[in-house]
Amino acid sequence: MCRNHPFHPLELPSWFGRIQSKVLSWCAGIALSAAGLCHAGDFSAQRQFVENLARLTQVPAMHEADGFPSAGEIKAIYFDALEWKGKPTQVFAWLGVPKSPSGKVPGIVLVHGGGGTAFQPWVQAWNDRGFAALSIAVEGQTSSRPEGASRGWRRHESGGPGRVGIYGDSKEPLRDQWMYHAVADTILSNSLLRSLPGVDPEKIGIMGVSWGGVITSTVIGIDSRFAFAIPTYGCGDLSMAGNQYGRALGGNLFYQQVWDPLLRLDRAKLPVLWLSWPQDQHFPLNHQAASYRRAPGPRIVTLVPNMGHGHGPAWKRPESYAFAQSIVADGTPWCGQTLAGADGNAARAVFSSSKPLERATLVSTTGSGITGSRTWLESPAKLEEKDGCWHATATLPEGTTAWFINVHSGALLSSSDFQETSAPSQ
Repeated sequence: MCRNHPFHPLELPSWFGRIQSKVLSWCAGIALSAAGLCHAGDFSAQRQFVENLARLTQVPAMHEADGFPSAGEIKAIYFDALEWKGKPTQVFAWLGVPKSPSGKVPGIVLVHGGGGTAFQPWVQAWNDRGFAALSIAVEGQTSSRPEGASRGWRRHESGGPGRVGIYGDSKEPLRDQWMYHAVADTILSNSLLRSLPGVDPEKIGIMGVSWGGVITSTVIGIDSRFAFAIPTYGCGDLSMAGNQYGRALGGNLFYQQVWDPLLRLDRAKLPVLWLSWPQDQHFPLNHQAASYRRAPGPRIVTLVPNMGHGHGPAWKRPESYAFAQSIVADGTPWCGQTLAGADGNAARAVFSSSKPLERATLVSTTGSGITGSRTWLESPAKLEEKDGCWHATATLPEGTTAWFINVHSGALLSSSDFQETSAPSQ
């Protein structure tokens, strides 16, 4: 057995239509809305109002969305959400629950990133793998284009707020901020999905891409009902980043004191797959690492060279599905690092894996600045199985400033934690 090493370091029939379970208890909503009355500097109270979103556990009313053709078992819906500026809102989503002859199926909430929306093909991809899926639109939009447009998404009349840059609405009352509603919508999605017949409420995860990854990193520190999480690209600690995020958030105390996922990731005890790539210009690897090192639950880090940033690259990779399947089947990730570090130029990483590993690769850089702007080189690493663990070793090139080791099992990839050998990255 490979032990951890200390190291210094969803037929939608009868229930579909309109769920008339309980109308959302807006007693909680009334309490939550008081958040907008707090003084901007009362960060402790503001944090508590954000955390009170965990109370949104009653099932929101749902009805089928007209004008959106169904795709087999997958249907477009609206469900009720929080009020925004005194008006009720609804969230547009695509929902699919596959039939299962063997009982209830696991599920997943899917959260898009910037420029995205609720995606029917993303739901289909998870349905094909036996998961119920709910892909939500978190900016008051649908999945249809405005008339005559090739870009953008048509808003619906009950939509909530859209994103304003990088937490650009931080001076608004908390209850009117986009992130507040995005987090609430995501938690309500969990409450909805887990209420459906045929869905196992104890096996529901969440995956978010880019800004959806930021939302995911935030939500898993608030809603403890999720069984697993897959924040892709997006993370916390962004006020310190040496790019557009740092420039926007370096002086934004509201982000730093209320919204930074780092504030609550120590509560995230669920298994997490942190999926990204070294060339990502938006979410630097060291800030992603600060996020996953704050979360105490089991994790896989997967850093795919040249993966690309977008919804397609995220859901076409096999790792998210393999990770989720391993959690719902066994309760533990299929692979994970148990140790990583370097002694001089001798780099080492040890992995525990339920699948055979075939090879290892060192991914390193001698550059400086934000990690996404550096040149990253791949070189072979030695891999051997010993005492139930997989040991990967490599020699770091002279002048290496950061590195990690990837191990491969067929098309699957798992990484060691991101490592730095010199001054911290930006």
